[in-house]
Amino acid sequence: MKKIIFLFCMSVVTSLSAQDWQENYAEAQALAKKNDKNLLLVFAGSDWCAPCIKLEKTIWESEEFKKFAEADLILYRADFPRKKANKLSEELTAQNNGLAEKYNSQGHFPLVVLLNKEAEVLGETGYLKLSPNEYITHLKSMF
Repeated sequence: MKKIIFLFCMSVVTSLSAQDWQENYAEAQALAKKNDKNLLLVFAGSDWCAPCIKLEKTIWESEEFKKFAEADLILYRADFPRKKANKLSEELTAQNNGLAEKYNSQGHFPLVVLLNKEAEVLGETGYLKLSPNEYITHLKSMF
């Protein structure tokens, strides 16, 4: 019983601190329009790209970025995993491939694309060796 209560509490804490990365790009774009926010589109290789993993750990998972994103951004990660265990659905793979054709034709990873609510590119960046606050300032300079 103690284990169940502990696991429940951990899942609640995790869900409260988790970011709201959208699972569908069209829905993310609709939310950006509805809420008058910019959309952060991240091209990542979650299971093979070392800079992508560093960006995840140092920036996206930081409390500073979570607060900033909640107030100012809609988030969408176009993931391109290579391991079979992490394979995405055919629908999600097709969606991410379409986004890559439009916004990441050079195939850079990680690529962070800041879009306005009309899906127009405001700026692009990638992994930078910055603190979360410095990275946020860098993103804000594209607004």
